[in-house]
This record gives sequence, structure tokens and C-alpha cells, in this order.
Amino acid sequence: MKKLIISVAVLGLLLNSCSDFLEEDVRSNVVAEEFYVTPEGFESLINANYAILSDIYGGAPWTFCAGTDMYSEGRTPEPIGISQYLTLSPGTSEIEPLYYNCYNAIQKANMGLYYADVTEQTESISSRIGELKYLRANAYFLLVQTYGGVGLVTDYINSPVLSFDRNSAEEVYTFIISELEESLNLVGNGGFDGRVNQRAVQHLLAKVHLTRGYESFGSGDDFSKAASYADTAIGGQSLTIPFEELWTPDNEMNAETIFSIQYSESTVATDPTNLGHQQSYFFGSYLGGAEVAGNAPNRSYNLIATDYTIDLFEEGDERWDATFMLEIFDRYYDYYDVDKKDHGSLTVADYYEPKWKSTEQDSIDYVAAHPGVTYHGYGTYSAQIASSDAALITCKKFDHPDEPFASGRSSFRDLILSRVGETYLIAAEAYFKAGNSGTALERLNEVRNRAKAAPLTSINIDVILDERARELFGEYHRWFDLKRTGTLVDRATMYNPTVQEGSFAGSNGELKILRPIPQTAIDLNQNNDFPQNPAYN
Repeated sequence: MKKLIISVAVLGLLLNSCSDFLEEDVRSNVVAEEFYVTPEGFESLINANYAILSDIYGGAPWTFCAGTDMYSEGRTPEPIGISQYLTLSPGTSEIEPLYYNCYNAIQKANMGLYYADVTEQTESISSRIGELKYLRANAYFLLVQTYGGVGLVTDYINSPVLSFDRNSAEEVYTFIISELEESLNLVGNGGFDGRVNQRAVQHLLAKVHLTRGYESFGSGDDFSKAASYADTAIGGQSLTIPFEELWTPDNEMNAETIFSIQYSESTVATDPTNLGHQQSYFFGSYLGGAEVAGNAPNRSYNLIATDYTIDLFEEGDERWDATFMLEIFDRYYDYYDVDKKDHGSLTVADYYEPKWKSTEQDSIDYVAAHPGVTYHGYGTYSAQIASSDAALITCKKFDHPDEPFASGRSSFRDLILSRVGETYLIAAEAYFKAGNSGTALERLNEVRNRAKAAPLTSINIDVILDERARELFGEYHRWFDLKRTGTLVDRATMYNPTVQEGSFAGSNGELKILRPIPQTAIDLNQNNDFPQNPAYN
């Protein structure tokens, strides 16, 4: 069995929690081996596995979103290597966290599976094993998409291993699918309560098969299997929750959530820069802070919508004003302090005009009705144009009026990793790739119907990617979407103003599609035959 050790951190135990539900009970006066063989101790180990998700997804989301067609640089400069590709190298520090955090998750899952055999057996053991296999598979799926083939580690390591091999991407995908198929037969089939259930496994299996289907080693039935798993995960559920309500603060545990990382305000407050996440800081654009003359001026705007993203929305699509804050009041969070029907009584400080209201008379009429407003005409507030706080349109999807003013991991809203709206889009892409455009359109139009957008009559990969952009703005999917569909180079260079022609050119005539294996990991490996990805040799 191939094994690996990256660093002490990879083998270390992650003993902090991110939610009331998933709270690990650390018994410093009890030897771990004795504690984990008790039902209480084993449950704490399972909860620690869930807690690691917060490290994987809780930090800066450059790896998930930067260097794509949808987002560009804001106030905080993007890491040039990972966002512009030209200087991307094995020494780029931003490629390290995902690699190390995923292997930390894998090691903790291996530890849980080891103790599952020796702990006191209870009726929940089987489902917990299924949960661990899902979490381990998810970590490997992130790794293989980002870096290609990696070392498969399936044993619990409690002593240093200084030499390890690299498995092929094909072997890693085979392992992921096997893990998830086993998980599907073990986890519970009830509604989502914070733990992995069958629906979460089905959603991930659909995405794994969809992604492998594009690979040269993909199976001939990957796309049909992806469509089948997606439909099973959907389970006939229609999208009936209005899009804005879907993202209302404290409504993350709605009927469309399939799997999320759960947080609580009280837990995050104990260490507000390390126990939460940064989704609102990077996409929500508003930091709160001192109110100056009735205004709340502090913005983060770290990843800002490109012209491409803003141009996607059409009149009638409710995702436009459910995603972006089109009217900013004297006090930003007044939007949440009053019922929406009462917003007419508030003073508008800034207004962002949509493209379907771009006549001179539109602006004259709006300013006349809102004296003192700063009117931002369409085409003036994207990342390509604007350079100051109020001049940039604000995403409100991830707002929470009670979150503190902080630039670290301070957000305590649940971070949603999979939801039914995306499952429909996975199904649409899978059916399209399987040659069934009719059913693909039906699945895609279900998403548009909820948004009150006009149904489409034709479909291709660009149509699917455009719909994913409208539906999933700020969610951690875009780099993987473009990499999966083979459109990363074309779309990033076409729509992202910071990515130039030739930016992807690497060594040996290879393109920098995969990220490089971190040099720190290679340096620790005593196997001199461990290969780097060819674009970085």
C-alpha cells in the first residue's frame, strides 16, 4: 500500500470545532488510544473529521475561484501566480494549503477508519464509516482535480514515512468512486442534519463521474452514470424556494441544502479570525465597521464580478437582485433590519443600474425619485472599470448583519458545498455530454424557471457554464468547472482582464492547467522518482 507523510502538520490531530453540532470533546488527561475506543471518544474523532472541512474551505478561496472568467482583482491584490498563471510555479505558496489540508483530512479519515475496527461497536458504526469514506473521497477529488495524480494513502500512519509514490489520476478516480459507492450503502438516508447522507453521496458521485467523463481514461458510461446519480439525488424535488429566500441569513438549512459545513456564531466568536470562513469577506464586499455620517463605507471587494459575469443577467431573472445589492441605503444593513416592503422609506445612497434600464431618461427618473443618490450607470461598476469602494457593485448573497468587522475567517454562516440547484445543472451537463440534449434542457430550464428567467431552446457547454455562473456566483466551483470542461484557457483569457494570451504557457510545451505539486512536499520526499507535473519541470 502506498503511503505518504508530508509534514508533522499532516499527521497532527485537528482538535478544534466549527459548530455546536460538530463539537469535538478533547480529553487532555486521557490517552488518545484509550479514548477513541469508547463510543464517546470515537464520536469526537468523527466530529474532528468534519471540522477539517473548515480548514479546506475556510481560508482565502483563491484556489477555487481566482484566475477564472467570473472574478477579477479587488482591493486585496490577487496572488499573481494562481490568478494570472504566468508566474505559477511549485514554489507558489497559495498552492500549498489545499494540498496539505486535504492530506490532513485524509489522514484523519484513515485514523477514524482504523479506530472504527477497534472501538466499542455501536449501531452507528456503519454509518460513521460511510461518512468517513465520503470525506476522504471528497479530499481526494479536490486533489486529483487540482494537481492530477497524487499519492493514495489508505492506512492510518502513526510513524514517519519518508518516501512515497505518485498514483495516476486514473487510479485516484477509481479509488474515489469505489469509496463513494461503499459510502452510499452505509450512510443514512434521512434529511440533511449536518452529517453526510445518501443524497450528499449521490450528488458527489454525479460530479465525480461527470468530471472523469472528460478525461482520456474516462469510462464510456461516466456521463450516463453522472446523470443517473444526479437525478437520484434530486429525487423529484422541484426548485420552489425563491432565490433570495434561499440566501436569507440563517436560512442555510433549507430544503435545498444537500451538504454544508456548519458553523455557529458562538463558536466562531471564541476565535473570530480562525474558526469561521471568508466567503462573505471575499464576495460579500461589505465589512461593516464604524458608521460615518450615517454611512457604512468599509468594503473588502477581494474578488469582483467581471464584465462577463455582470452581462450574463437578463431582465426578469430574479438572481440579479438576489445576488447583488442594487440599492445601498445610508446604513447598509438597513436592508435586513426592515421588511422588504418597507424599503421605500429608506434613503438610497448608491444605485446600480441594470443593462435593461440604461437610457438617459431612466437615470433622470431614478435620481428625481431619490434625491442625493449616487447613480452608477450600467457598464461603470465592474472590476474592469471601477476602482473605489462605492463604485463597485456589492454581492449580498453571503451577508449576515450580525457578523463582526474582521478580515480573517470571521463568517459564521454555514458554507454550502452542494445544493439541489447545482444538482440540476450537473444533470443538465451530464445529459448533454451523454447525447441527450432534450433532457439536458429540461434540467437546465428547471433552474431558470425558479429564477423567472425565460426558458432556453438550445444547449451547449457555453450555455451550461453561463447558467452555472448565474446560479452559483461566489460559490466555490468555478475553477473546477472550467478545468473540467476544458475551457479554462479560452475563457480566462477572453473574460478576465488580468489573464493574458500566453499566460498558461509552461515547460515542455505544456499548459498550466493542473496546479504544480508544492515544492515543499517534493523536498520532503526521499523518492527521487516522484514526478512534478510536466508544465513545471
